[in-house]
Amino acid sequence: MPAQPDGDVPPLDGFLPVSAQAGAESRTLSAYIHVPYCRVRCGYCDFNTYTAEELGPGANRSDWAGNLAHEVELASRVLADFPARPVSTVFFGGGTPTLLPAADLACALERVRDAFGLAEDAEVTTEANPDTLSPEYVAQLAEAGFTRVSMGMQSAVPHVLATLDRTHNPEQVPKAVQWVKDAGMQVSVDLIYGTPGESAEDWQRSVEAAVAMEPDHISAYSLIVEPGTKMGAQVRRGELPMPDEDDLADKYAAADAAFSAAGLHWYEVSNWARSADHECRHNNAYWTGQDWWGFGAGAHSHIGGVRFWNAKHPRAWADRLAQGQSPAIGREELDADTRRLEDLMLRARIRRGMRLSELPAGTGVLLEQFAKQGLVEPDEEWLALSLRGRLMADFIVRELSEYL
Repeated sequence: MPAQPDGDVPPLDGFLPVSAQAGAESRTLSAYIHVPYCRVRCGYCDFNTYTAEELGPGANRSDWAGNLAHEVELASRVLADFPARPVSTVFFGGGTPTLLPAADLACALERVRDAFGLAEDAEVTTEANPDTLSPEYVAQLAEAGFTRVSMGMQSAVPHVLATLDRTHNPEQVPKAVQWVKDAGMQVSVDLIYGTPGESAEDWQRSVEAAVAMEPDHISAYSLIVEPGTKMGAQVRRGELPMPDEDDLADKYAAADAAFSAAGLHWYEVSNWARSADHECRHNNAYWTGQDWWGFGAGAHSHIGGVRFWNAKHPRAWADRLAQGQSPAIGREELDADTRRLEDLMLRARIRRGMRLSELPAGTGVLLEQFAKQGLVEPDEEWLALSLRGRLMADFIVRELSEYL
């Protein structure tokens, strides 16, 4: 797991500087809710997750809903002086949120609704592993007000799933997707490409399997081998090869072609949606600098240019809340230069995220070079990356940032 960032020590009551309230009425408010539990820890994963055997009383699954309620109560006190804003999106991530009883997730959503209100058209998403779902479980989520499920498919090929330490049977995924559709919710499918040992044919098989389920949304991320993970150690010892950059680019291009042919169009470098109504509004809130409160162990928040993060271990998180203290252990106030850079880094990756008029002054010649190199598409209003440009998005952002 990566170390948490350095930052200032926040006050024990969790209250934010008055500056965080400036302009709040023009920003939406979202909630991220972290569920840190997994049956097994996947070898590639560096998220803040724990298996049942690692946690004792007070920090395990049965305690989670009660502990979360304390943080929701604290957040409502902290935000009481802000303009009243109903929560526009809620996202349950992990870990595996659907390892918890559906009633616990429903209770957590109800706590957020009671504390802040939910927008009439609120998007409520949970991540899910296919092997944790049943028709009854999915129906309970829909009844509680969930509108969207993000399915952790990753691959349709057994040997690729085994390398990733994923435990589900790929044949379970279409069933779970259909249960979500039958319950009237949107469904997104998550894929990973570039797993060691994954051939081009393996990836094409996964892409075709995902498209055949006719989801509303697909996310496809290249595998990143993180230090400190099981896979990182395997690569370091030479037991697995590092992902090859050319192979990753070829697989991205193949996926984009297949998704586009199926009526799914990219709206962010790693995300495709059937229409604007099927884009992940929660992620869009991150990418466009809105406000969000991250609940749960290790969760990060951003309110009015103030970023803060919770204690990582569920025990430390729960203990601080039990003492009436904020679980936040670090925070930073973003200065104007940092906010401009992060805004550029995130919005440039969105199909309609950065208007040409919003780009740093003096970038006209650079944009002409990008056009000649085939990195951007012709567009009179927006910075629109081409397929090649998406593959070189980090380079484009670095070049543009020199003009900030």
